[in-house]
Amino acid sequence: MGARVVIGSRGSALALWQARHVQDLLAPLGLQSEIRVVKTKGDKILDVPLAKIGGKGLFTKELEILLLKGEIDLAVHSLKDVPVDLQEGLVLACVSARANPQDCFLSYQYPNLQALPPHARVGTTSLRRAMQLKTLRMDIDPLSLRGNVQRRLERLENGDFEAVILACAGVERLGVELPYQVPLSIEEMIPSMGQGALGVEMRANHPLLTQISSLNDPLSALCCGLERDFVRALGGGCQVPLGVHARLQGDQIEIRAMVGLLDGQTFIKERVVGARTRAPELLQDLLRIFKQQGALEVLAKIHV
Repeated sequence: MGARVVIGSRGSALALWQARHVQDLLAPLGLQSEIRVVKTKGDKILDVPLAKIGGKGLFTKELEILLLKGEIDLAVHSLKDVPVDLQEGLVLACVSARANPQDCFLSYQYPNLQALPPHARVGTTSLRRAMQLKTLRMDIDPLSLRGNVQRRLERLENGDFEAVILACAGVERLGVELPYQVPLSIEEMIPSMGQGALGVEMRANHPLLTQISSLNDPLSALCCGLERDFVRALGGGCQVPLGVHARLQGDQIEIRAMVGLLDGQTFIKERVVGARTRAPELLQDLLRIFKQQGALEVLAKIHV
């Protein structure tokens, strides 16, 4: 029998789906595994909007502490929750093949965003989604919606909101089916960095690092890496109104990004397209455009 590894995971149905998915990927490598459930700060504080809790690693820090202590061998995260700068001694061992990166509109009554009544209440955990909702419908009232997917859908069913916005990947992984669930195009709502991909985090000196790194999906890692580099260069994090998405289209790569204030009136939205071989230069081009248009000043207003 091969080595037995301990996988650290949050305890929600979605997090456990993700951990079991990685378990399935480890088995062909001869690695037997077990899952250890860990509650993170972001799981414990549910009555405060994420952006107001502050700090990096709201959904990763406790898992990272256990990694560094050697109590777990790897941690499975939604890549969008992983801070762009990891703690010393830790690495992203691999990035999974990306599922649907889009955001999804869900409602029991209304077929799409345009059909919502004036001043509709739309639930979301994300400043990024709230900001982009305001650019699409200035009258919409984005309200903080915390908790796991099931809890968010319960609140929608109970009438607390006319609609909610969730990640398509989570909706699809959990088999959610509502009367109306409509993916929002990348052009309408730019996703969070790494959205749809999983990140496996490990100690840099772990004896199984090379073996587990073989699970890395190079195309997903390329696109998600560009997105993480973009956020890092602007000094952003998981909890800022900033969307960025890179996608391959044949031998071309497109990088699209948006940053703005929550009023929906102040925002920068740009894209670059070019040969995949020029991906690093394209990223620098996009960063130059954003900085020239005042992205750093916009982000500074958010942090005040």
